[in-house]
Amino acid sequence: MMKRAAGLLLFALISFAAPLQGQQAPAEAARAAADQLEAATVALEAAESARDRVKALTGTVRAYEAGLAAMREGLRRVARRESQLLTQLKSREDEVAELLGILQTIETSAPPVLMLHPSGPLGAARSAMMVAEVTPGLYARAEALRRDLEEVQTLRLLQQNAADTLEQGLSGVQEARTALSTAIADRTDLPQRFTENSVRTAILISSTETLTGFASGLAEIAGGADKITPLLADISAQRGELDLPVEGLLLRGFEKRDAAGIARPGLLIAARPRALVSSPTAATIRYRGPLLDLGNVVILEPQPDTLFILSGLAEVYGAAGQVIPAGTPVGLMGGSAPQAGAILSLSGEGGGTDRTETLYIEVRMDNSPVDPATWFRIGKGG
Repeated sequence: MMKRAAGLLLFALISFAAPLQGQQAPAEAARAAADQLEAATVALEAAESARDRVKALTGTVRAYEAGLAAMREGLRRVARRESQLLTQLKSREDEVAELLGILQTIETSAPPVLMLHPSGPLGAARSAMMVAEVTPGLYARAEALRRDLEEVQTLRLLQQNAADTLEQGLSGVQEARTALSTAIADRTDLPQRFTENSVRTAILISSTETLTGFASGLAEIAGGADKITPLLADISAQRGELDLPVEGLLLRGFEKRDAAGIARPGLLIAARPRALVSSPTAATIRYRGPLLDLGNVVILEPQPDTLFILSGLAEVYGAAGQVIPAGTPVGLMGGSAPQAGAILSLSGEGGGTDRTETLYIEVRMDNSPVDPATWFRIGKGG
């Protein structure tokens, strides 16, 4: 089923991009997503281990997300172009009616009638010369009008056909997410730095009221620091170059106050519903699950005394103690995946209004918060 859906979306993405030759951004993005989806499908078929299957399914989900994002942007541009053309045509209604009337008169008038000029043969000759000079310009204007009308029809047909493509893509990405969740649960070949002590974890959660207090007691989860394999990684060279864990827009920066006047030492990122959240680098999962008032939290340790704290997820993957490669999914954002009709409505015109979920990112070094912007590349569409 997933392979068939992937094949349909591959074709649909390329077909969708074709009429947008003047809109290279969504066209190129759609083709790139199609290539990514094809590569992920091939990798999935060749996957033998659980780790390979997780990697291939991660690529599949990301390709679907990129493809759907390209379609959203393409549809917005299509809608704007159609609106622009219709506005232009409406403002030229009188001119168009006059143009059509003149062309109809020229085309239906017999040559002898044109010769009956009040000024005689000389006037008729001059009139014929004027008609000969004006007619090409009239037909050029008529041809431009015809092209505009054809473009409107093409754009409308494109939007109608997009509904089926979106349904296929939304169905395919949901299926891929479900398969990914299953594959991660079945994965047993990851290195394990420690085994979580669930009793001590519960005690730690109940006895702490702040993130600082919880972070300082993380060693207790493993039953004592001596039971944690030493971490030798050093990712200092990657500071400022890491991708954000989720594709999104920056809502609030480090220590910026929210509407309630509360400042938090982290970033708030707006993401799309059900977006995939991944580890930005190889790291140990130190904790995953509900915590304080932060909702579901994943705490990653990429190097000694450095923690990446991600909160606000609806689902979390993996297990405490696992060492995961860079790009490994650690969870999904919440919310309900939009239906095709909601996407086709184009409400918000791409201003980020479709990014209704928020991921909070905090970076702690030696258990003190630092600005995550010193670690991650942050920008529009980050």
